[in-house]
Order: sequence, then structure tokens, then C-alpha cells
Amino acid sequence: MSTNQRGLSLIELVMFMVIMGVAAVTVLQLLNMSTKASAEPARRKQALLLAEALMEEVQQARFTFCDPSDANAATATSAAIGAAGDTTKCKATVEAFGPENGETRPYNNVNDYVTASGTAQQSFLSGGQLVDAAGQPMGGAATPLTGFTATVAIEPATLGPAGMTVAGDTSPANMEALRITINVDYGSDKITLDGYRTRYAPRTTD
Repeated sequence: MSTNQRGLSLIELVMFMVIMGVAAVTVLQLLNMSTKASAEPARRKQALLLAEALMEEVQQARFTFCDPSDANAATATSAAIGAAGDTTKCKATVEAFGPENGETRPYNNVNDYVTASGTAQQSFLSGGQLVDAAGQPMGGAATPLTGFTATVAIEPATLGPAGMTVAGDTSPANMEALRITINVDYGSDKITLDGYRTRYAPRTTD
């Protein structure tokens, strides 16, 4: 009894290698897409938590006519320097955009987080790294967050329906409401949060 046996020809071997190569590339691409898809929600969640933490820090700052360190900050009802003994006006420092007297985070007034109205700034960096209000790396010293950048922009806003609005004016005397925008970028994506802060300084009564 005879049997016919033959090996693979060179052409068959080449075709087999091509088919296996294409299959391997396809499998690797699917694995890469799966890994990216599973990691993306985690990064987005980190970015959202970061934006919320920074927004909370800014919104918790005061919003007064005078710098909170001013002797009349708790009683002033206008953004102006008053005469001696006039507690309805600032004694020495009217609040404006940008930190006063070398202040650092956490700032004592909302306006201190930016130096100009409507200009996005990286106000949460220290040594090129995102840090919390206490100066500690976001995510902790052992595992700091990387790959994220965060900015804050603050500008006057007008809130409420017609006839019942809280004014938004760029002058310190009339600036009653602020819009706070936090942007956190990670890779090619971005999280944006908007929040508002209204002044709670004392008011005159007619």
C-alpha cells in the first residue's frame, strides 16, 4: 500500500504567514481599542472629580467689597476707601482682581484666583504640578495625577429674570455676581464646569 505525502509548497507557506499576520494585527487592534475604551471612563471621572474639587475651592472663597484682611471687610457696603471711622467703606484695601499683599492659596476672595476678568489662568500650579489648596499634589504625594491641566476663568455675570437681576459689572463697586469656569484638559478631551458666586457683603437698607 502506498501513501501520497507532500509538504507545504513555498507559496502555501507564504500565504499562511500572510493570513496569520493579518489576523494577528486585527486581534492586536481590537485589544488596543478595548484597553483604550476601558481606560477612558476612568480618566474622564478623574478629570471631573478634579474640576469639582477646584470649583469647590474657588466658590468657598469670600466675595466682599474690601479685601477680607481689611478692618472694615465685614461692615463695608461699598467698594471705596472711607474717611477715618467710616465703617461702611474699606479702611485700606478695595477688593479687585488678583491677590493682594502677596496672598497665596487658598485665596481669601474669589477675585484673587485670576488677575483679569474673563482670562483663563493656571492658578492651581506649584512647581509645574497641580496641587490642592494646601499645596499638596493632586492625587497625593505618592501617586500624583499626571496628564491633566486645569485653568480657571472668572468674570462678572448677570443672574435672574428681568426686573429681579443680580448685576454683573466689571467695576468692583457694581460687581455683584461672578461666573466661574473650570477647564480640565486630559489628552485630547476636556471637562468644563461653570459655577456662580454672588456677593454676600453687607447691604444698606432704605
